[in-house]
Amino acid sequence: MSGINTAGAGIGHDITATIDNNTSNPLVLNEYYEAKIDDYTGGTVTYPLRDLSEGTHTIAVKAWDIHNNSATQTPDFIVSNSSELALEHVLNYPNPFTTNTDFYFEHNHACSSMLVRIQIFTISGKLVKTILKTINGSGNLKGNSINWNGRDDYGDKLGKGVYIYKLHATSSDGLSANKIEKLVILN
Repeated sequence: MSGINTAGAGIGHDITATIDNNTSNPLVLNEYYEAKIDDYTGGTVTYPLRDLSEGTHTIAVKAWDIHNNSATQTPDFIVSNSSELALEHVLNYPNPFTTNTDFYFEHNHACSSMLVRIQIFTISGKLVKTILKTINGSGNLKGNSINWNGRDDYGDKLGKGVYIYKLHATSSDGLSANKIEKLVILN
């Protein structure tokens, strides 16, 4: 592993971002990069995006390491003029699963802490598990992972079958939203 190049010493070796495939005006993000403490192999970029139209957008972020290798990630994100909390791409992976699954979701309140409650129900509607977790995520899928071991509130392993889960998120400013999805346990 090698560190991230923030010096931009090579021509075109800056940390850059392009919005919605607009390659004519890339953003240079070197000064917005902050390395992880005690870990030279990663960090975060915090950059305020302004004046974007409401809707779904794509951002392509490209970074170089000190050995002149590059990598690009291209996530989608949602811009909303509404202050309401919106949840998107609510899922669990793997699904179906046997021993563990992770719940993921995206939201439109980046940099806001969220209290997340996941309730798992049998197909007949009986509540079998409640998971509570506070997340201080960016709003994207990777930042909002919640693991579950497939056991009920008493620590017993649930039987194979189809279950329903309800993900309820409440932002630090009191706004909330719900999504309901299905999961499958294979034992």
